[in-house]
Amino acid sequence: MKLFRVIGIKAGVLGSFATASLLTGCQSYPAGAGGMTLPSGHYLKHFPQYFPPDPDFPLQQELNSMQDPEGQTRRAPGVAPAPVGAPPAVVPQPAPAAVVNPAPGR
Repeated sequence: MKLFRVIGIKAGVLGSFATASLLTGCQSYPAGAGGMTLPSGHYLKHFPQYFPPDPDFPLQQELNSMQDPEGQTRRAPGVAPAPVGAPPAVVPQPAPAAVVNPAPGR
């Protein structure tokens, strides 16, 4: 009785391994495709994805700031651009007025 149980368990384990190997197959069987895992035939039914081409210079904002360091193109319309090379005008401050001391005792 015990012998039949052991044989039954071994047969069940062996059968489940055989079933699993038959259902899944061996994807990298060396004789079939030289060890490669190949896609199924359904890959021809999928449309390719579009990847836009890379720009010549990948950091476009940095390139724009290098080409236009004063920000002329980002300036609001109607605002006059700053003169190039001219330092900002310095307006001299007027001298302070003399302080008059009141007479003592008043």
